[in-house]
Amino acid sequence: MAPSEQPQIISISPLLTSLSSSTSDKVPAHEIAAALALIFDNRLSPVQCSSLLTCLRTSKRDRDPAVIAKCAEVMREAAAQVDRKALRDVVRRRGRKEGSYRGGLCDIVGTGGDGHATFNISTTASILASSFLLLSKHGNRASSSTSGSADLLQSIAPRGPVIEAVTAQTLPRVYEKTNYAFLFAPKFHPGMRHVAPIRKDLGFRTIFNILGPLANPVEGLIEARVVGVASRALGPVFAEALRVSGATKTMVVCGAEDLDEISCAGKTYCWRLVERPNPEFRGSLNEEDEDYTTSDDEAPPRTIIEIQEFQLQPSDFGLPSHALLEISPGRTPKENAETLMGILKNEMGKDDPVVHFVLINTAALFVMAGVCDADQSEMGTGDDGKVIRETGPAGGRWKEGVRRARWALESGVALKALEGYIEVTNSFGIR
Repeated sequence: MAPSEQPQIISISPLLTSLSSSTSDKVPAHEIAAALALIFDNRLSPVQCSSLLTCLRTSKRDRDPAVIAKCAEVMREAAAQVDRKALRDVVRRRGRKEGSYRGGLCDIVGTGGDGHATFNISTTASILASSFLLLSKHGNRASSSTSGSADLLQSIAPRGPVIEAVTAQTLPRVYEKTNYAFLFAPKFHPGMRHVAPIRKDLGFRTIFNILGPLANPVEGLIEARVVGVASRALGPVFAEALRVSGATKTMVVCGAEDLDEISCAGKTYCWRLVERPNPEFRGSLNEEDEDYTTSDDEAPPRTIIEIQEFQLQPSDFGLPSHALLEISPGRTPKENAETLMGILKNEMGKDDPVVHFVLINTAALFVMAGVCDADQSEMGTGDDGKVIRETGPAGGRWKEGVRRARWALESGVALKALEGYIEVTNSFGIR
């Protein structure tokens, strides 16, 4: 489309009528996703766009796993496309295999909107986790809190990362230099600018607040992830949407306080995708083959994914509980950045409640990725090599995850990972 041309507006009146009827649950997920896709090309009028988002909310179709999965798919298709071959090549070269971790990309993310305004736990955990894993942290500026992941990173002093420097074109080059990359949503999802003012005017959380954690532009190359949701009712919905989307090695979590991360205060509800061998599979079992599957599209898949539901407590990680009131509350991005650097520089006590909060969430990602499955440990200087083989709920080595997270923190490796990310993003000369 030439720059001077206006996009052709498409009417979705029949779909809106169906969604506002008593049979809204009969509307196919792919039709809803097709309508949502029009937003990214600015081909939906503001009135019909707001009507679509409202209908999805009132009909509760924005809580339908099939709808969520299909809408996330079209959102990723509309995103800036990464050179997947180049990215896959660098991941294969630089990914450090350990345990059942194959060296792939990982993410830890939450939906936000839990109302607790806590410190940026998942962002800090993602930095710690990049000590062993390749992290693709997908995030944005704050919408419901005072400090989003992008706000936090940009407030790091004296020199922070240039988050806009990580683009679809530069991402493979970033991973050549560091394990950590922050994928700033506006750089990868430019079509979202068309709906931003409408979402603001509506004033309520829409399906896009749900889609964010599922719209990582490198989906398909993500090996493991932890996704936090701010409502227990959303847990099984998210887990099923991820299962339908083909995700593996994934855990959806919700703290009992409706917290979109693993709670330091007590119980956390968990839904874990478990990959099991399919007894009906008839293809090659050689994992060295890039696509070890059959050539028959109708044949049974190599594995099947099941959803395992369980609960976690801080004691499962070998740590005490801390009431949320004990946790340093989320403040301004500048103050949160100071807390982040205090953690990474070991300037806070090893048993500070915020440190414990970060450790358990980092540990969860380590468990999901599979590094805790290793029976030997050679992390580096200061590692005594004594793997904690004790298992807890769902068979996870949660305490081993904390041991590794502590080493990443106390050895300074996590700080070096952040410094590498800061260095490479500043080297691109983008301001």
